[in-house]
Amino acid sequence: MIVEQIWTANAWRNFNYLVACPESGEALAVDPLDHEKCLAKAQSMGWEITQILNTHEHGDHIGGNAPMVAATGARIIAHANARASIPDMDQGLAAGDIVKIGKTIELEVLDTPGHTMSHVCLLSHSDHRAIFCGDTLFNAGAGNCHNGGHPEELYDTFTTQLSKLPDDTRVYPGHDYWENNLAFTLDREPGNQKARDLMNDNGTQDPERALVSTLGLEKEINTFFRLQNPTVISRLKEEFPALADDPDPKTIFVKLRELRNNW
Repeated sequence: MIVEQIWTANAWRNFNYLVACPESGEALAVDPLDHEKCLAKAQSMGWEITQILNTHEHGDHIGGNAPMVAATGARIIAHANARASIPDMDQGLAAGDIVKIGKTIELEVLDTPGHTMSHVCLLSHSDHRAIFCGDTLFNAGAGNCHNGGHPEELYDTFTTQLSKLPDDTRVYPGHDYWENNLAFTLDREPGNQKARDLMNDNGTQDPERALVSTLGLEKEINTFFRLQNPTVISRLKEEFPALADDPDPKTIFVKLRELRNNW
């Protein structure tokens, strides 16, 4: 499996992806908002884009669909419940479905509500273990729930699905938010030396050559995986004095998301 991460350099800081089969040259485009960059990369690599995967229905993820289809004839696939909000969708996906690319690639569909209620992630179990996670999981952060989502659903996605994935799973998010999210981690957990080292590493801050995280790294630096950390809990109680002395993990997650909304 070959993965090309494409930095759009737009105001929303989107990442687009091409996932290609090295044997057939067929490729899947993930959320190809910047269709021109995606098409140019595919052409330079000699690949044929045959499918478009939308992780969810927001405009900065589906906005390149129409011109991409016009240029390639690719099929659009997305969460089955997003059909009404994604024009010309060809196939609805459900948890456990397999997306095949060319001769060698199979990606498992995860139903991952929270950012929206019609969000999917794609999981590779191959020697290139990876998750294409849209706006569910970011580097050192979690998606917001402003436009059709719910933080309690996002908590369930994190705890029942993402946290159980192998630590060597590479993380391919829908946006570059490294700098802001690391700053939030350090605001919540000032002694997190791994997050501080990454914040001080100029290479982490270059989205043209973005550091590809792993689930193992996220568990070290992502506050939304660190719900049992005493510092995270104590500092959250300073922000929300009405919290119980021993708040449950879901409450911690939801309050962290609330705090991040206004941070």
